[in-house]
Formats: sequence, C-alpha cells, structure tokens
Amino acid sequence: MPVHTDREIKANRPDIIIKWKASKSCLPIDVSIPTDKNTSIKICEKLSKYKDLEIEIERMWGMKTTTVPVVIGALGIIKKGTEDLIKKVDGNITLQELQKTTLIGTARILRKVLTMK
Repeated sequence: MPVHTDREIKANRPDIIIKWKASKSCLPIDVSIPTDKNTSIKICEKLSKYKDLEIEIERMWGMKTTTVPVVIGALGIIKKGTEDLIKKVDGNITLQELQKTTLIGTARILRKVLTMK
C-alpha cells in the first residue's frame, strides 16, 4: 500500500514498513534480487529513491526513519555491509536464509525456462 503524504512523492510504496511506536522509529524495507553485477547499483538506487519518503515520514509521523535496502544477487551475491543492514530489523533473520530463498527462487525460474518447448 502506498504511504499517504502531504506532498506528492513518486516512490511511496516500499515492500515492508515496520513502525515501533514506543521508540518512535520506522523502517521502510525494500527488497530486490537483481543480476549479480547490479547489486551495488540497486542499493544506491533504493537509498536515493526512498530519501524523500524518509524525510516526509519523519516530518509527518515524528519518527526517526531509516531505509533498509535488502539486495541479494540472483546467485546469492551480497554487498559488503548488507549484514549490518539486516541486523536493524528485529527477528531471527539470517543472511544465509535470505540467500537460500533467493537461490531456490532462481533455480525454480531456471527449471521453468529450461523445460519450455
């Protein structure tokens, strides 16, 4: 769902938004699985894409906001520092689980394409 703001923001639909009312903080999370050579580009793209939304959420909701880009290459490649970004999200999320899920999805797509006639 889009985040409704006072002014028009094109990038207003992150994949996940986690709000902690007690600590007055917010984490917009955006997930992407590009080709392995585009992981660095995607991280920069996600951070710049949601910067306006971060500013608007901080202004409207009064919450400290940090965007978390979760970018894993199609073959499991991650950029240095991704693990630190994942740790910002509460829960038992491990980088290995995310890589495994990515690889299983890639394998499914490959099987589907290779069996086409």
